[in-house]
Amino acid sequence: MITLSDTITFGLIAGVFVGLTAGYLGSIMVSRHMALVGDALSHVALPGVALGILFNFNPFIGAFAFLAATVIVTWYLQKSTTLSVEAIIGVLFVLALAIGILITPEVDLFEALFGDVSKITLTDTIITVLVSVGVLVVARSIYEKLVVSMISKELAIASRIKVERINLIYLFLVAIIVAIGIKEVGTLLVGALVILPAAAAKNISSTLSRYSLMSAIFGLASATLGIILSNYVNVPAGPLVVIVGAAIFAAGVVASSLSRRLNNQKSIRNTI
Repeated sequence: MITLSDTITFGLIAGVFVGLTAGYLGSIMVSRHMALVGDALSHVALPGVALGILFNFNPFIGAFAFLAATVIVTWYLQKSTTLSVEAIIGVLFVLALAIGILITPEVDLFEALFGDVSKITLTDTIITVLVSVGVLVVARSIYEKLVVSMISKELAIASRIKVERINLIYLFLVAIIVAIGIKEVGTLLVGALVILPAAAAKNISSTLSRYSLMSAIFGLASATLGIILSNYVNVPAGPLVVIVGAAIFAAGVVASSLSRRLNNQKSIRNTI
């Protein structure tokens, strides 16, 4: 028989892997100035979650179906029009959010928006771990190509990097991790797991490798501490995960500011 402590453990394990993977993916998203895309993309999953609730199938399947469709449409429109990714995602985001709110049963709307770690099962946990590991492996294999294409599209093409294909794969990876993170923090807040850790790491990282590593660690810390706190204060984990992530970001800003000030003082002393 599975007890409440078991479900919290399942939620914590799932949160660790989702946070770690989301943070790692977020380091590229923030570097490419696509932070708002990550946030908006998470809301696109709401109609899929609603259909899962209405027709009694795993909401992850519905969420990923809508996210995958959005990624393909976005990728196609970006190639075929002069619209930016932000504009395309923005249009799809507001449409999906409106439809999702309309069709989600009122009794389930709060859970769909903010998640519920107490309902994560052993099967959910196993799927989350396996999917997260798979996403990390693929993301690591294309990371350098993404960086090159970010620095210069011409350089990437000269290096025989298929930029459009790499971008599509990356967006699919983000869609997958957003879909499996919905049970932890909900459709409204899961985008923060991609954005906040990366934004916090950017302030204190001197190299790209350190940046991606710190972003993954901060994502892990945000999810873990948020879920643990939710167990003690009896508050949904989603908002607490975001608050912890924001606190880490604020601490990073302060640490970066102090570091620069100390370095400036050392420079002044050396010149005297």
